Amino acid sequence: MKTTSSKKTQRIENKKKKMAALWEISKLNEYDRAFKKKQKLDTVATEINSTDTVVEPKTKRLRTDTENLYNPPLIGEIGPSGKVKLSGEEFLALKKKLREHTTKMRQHPNFRLREIGDNASLKTETESRIPLFLSDVQHLILYSQIGVHAPYSPARWCCLEKYNRLLNTNILVVENLSMYHFSSYESSFEFLSSKFQHKLEVLSPFSYRGDIIKEISMVPITSTQMKKFINEYGTLESAVMKSEDLFDTVRNLFPIEEDISNSENNSELPPSDKFPRTQLLLSGWELVEENFPLPIKGLMEHKYDGYVLTKDKYLEVTPFSPMFGVDCEMCKTSTGELELTRVSIVDEKLNVFYETLVKPHNKIVDYLTRYSGITPKLMKNVTTRLKDVQEILRKKLPANAILVGQSLSNDLHALKMMHPYIIDTSIIFNITGDRTRKTRLQTLAREFLSEKIQESRKGHCSTEDSSASLKLAQLKLRKSITFGDAVLGGIENEFRCYPELGNRNYATSMLKQVTRMEKSASLTALEDVCAKYKYYVDKGSETKQDSKIKFYSENSNKDVVKKFCGSLLQQSLNIAHIRIPETQLDTKNATQTIRTVDQWIQDVYNHTAAPGLCIVIFGGQKEGGNACCFIQVRGNC
Repeated sequence: MKTTSSKKTQRIENKKKKMAALWEISKLNEYDRAFKKKQKLDTVATEINSTDTVVEPKTKRLRTDTENLYNPPLIGEIGPSGKVKLSGEEFLALKKKLREHTTKMRQHPNFRLREIGDNASLKTETESRIPLFLSDVQHLILYSQIGVHAPYSPARWCCLEKYNRLLNTNILVVENLSMYHFSSYESSFEFLSSKFQHKLEVLSPFSYRGDIIKEISMVPITSTQMKKFINEYGTLESAVMKSEDLFDTVRNLFPIEEDISNSENNSELPPSDKFPRTQLLLSGWELVEENFPLPIKGLMEHKYDGYVLTKDKYLEVTPFSPMFGVDCEMCKTSTGELELTRVSIVDEKLNVFYETLVKPHNKIVDYLTRYSGITPKLMKNVTTRLKDVQEILRKKLPANAILVGQSLSNDLHALKMMHPYIIDTSIIFNITGDRTRKTRLQTLAREFLSEKIQESRKGHCSTEDSSASLKLAQLKLRKSITFGDAVLGGIENEFRCYPELGNRNYATSMLKQVTRMEKSASLTALEDVCAKYKYYVDKGSETKQDSKIKFYSENSNKDVVKKFCGSLLQQSLNIAHIRIPETQLDTKNATQTIRTVDQWIQDVYNHTAAPGLCIVIFGGQKEGGNACCFIQVRGNC
């Protein structure tokens, strides 16, 4: 019994020693937590005192047993939660400063990218990158000035919070510099690389025969503005002649000529249509967003090897332009990719316009019969190649044809063809209320046409699918532009997000849009560039000038930047436009030129009021090299 009692006593003694050790460890941990809390508070107080003088809070000793070696003096009493409890006037003053600092940061303007903006970021791999349009940057500039009153929102690609707290927005446009120069000489762009957080690829206007000044200056009119001009002047053409606010401007990625022989009156419509079919066409940025192949230099050109235009030259599209339903079927080949094996095109009377099976250049490893309807037996004697299909379609399709299909970008990639006039049923019909969620053609046909398609176990029929797409477009034209679209039908104020609802061939001045909202603007540039910007404001009129818009012309890039920096605090929107001569971009002179430009960017940024939005645009090159854009909110922590 003594042995047992002795062991039990020993165990109890061991437990006591462990408890004592744990107690000492817990006091050490308590001291560490309090000490770290003190360090954190000291750091915050130091940061605040760097800008605002405030009395340093005095430390306070813990009311603990001074005989305990592990209880050195702390800055306050430990509360039940284990956190340090502070008190005193000094602490209250510090707490007030912290609250004011937090409130100030919450009210500070903040810029961030959405998914589409991230896709255009230079951080994204080149093969996956989808550039923005220069008009996207223009929408951001407008929004920074007039917010929700802007005709178009930049919400599709970015978010600018607390825009109304910006003191000014400053834009520096550098013509003849491109993304190539930034990538090649990034180390020489020391300030630009380190200071500007957001770096984005933008389509250069040179790529689609555009003009950088026009792209920045001109805002396409919305449907509301279009109705206003028509009500006041009768027609848009008349408004262009009589009004100083409306300009005639055409932008397109394809070689389009005016159809002089077309005698149709564009104000008239086919008997079956309630509104112009041109309003259903995808806009330029939608073509990019939906991954349609486009003839743009620098836009992932390596992906477009073997692609051809459906025509060498196109005619202007009208409400009478013919529509063709298109659908293709593909099989998987030894390359691991899908290749064209069948194409079906129907005309507006649903007659087969062109249909053929196509033999891929690579061996078919999966016929995907369940979806394509293609079998080895069908392909046994096929000799038609993709090149043959391209040549036939280039001859047969009219120069103003409108192609209609479901997610048609996939079909055009399979055909390796590019076309300007597209109606996509996956976009013009939407039953989810979410633009990012598309409905299957089978569902659309069932809901709107009361037809059952794609039910055969032998696979899809491309003729059936192309006909269904065309019938959906025809049905919408008989109804209204909001028919079958939960987005447009349910949220009318989202009209501003869709340029196709207005008329992209007509535009108004961006600077005038800004000054209508009690804002002021300035433009500083070389003399010829300044004159062009001025024309897009008042059409060259010397009598009717807007006093809220200041124009400064200088003789050199250096003078432009100097004048620009000196006038930044006078207006809410400021634009400077410089042009780098190509001779200064030769290999010998390029590095020094780049460093000079970087210094100019630093000067502009340092003269920008905080908080202010600073944007730098490299306009791209005529012979390749996309544009790029750099964005930063000065004073943003």
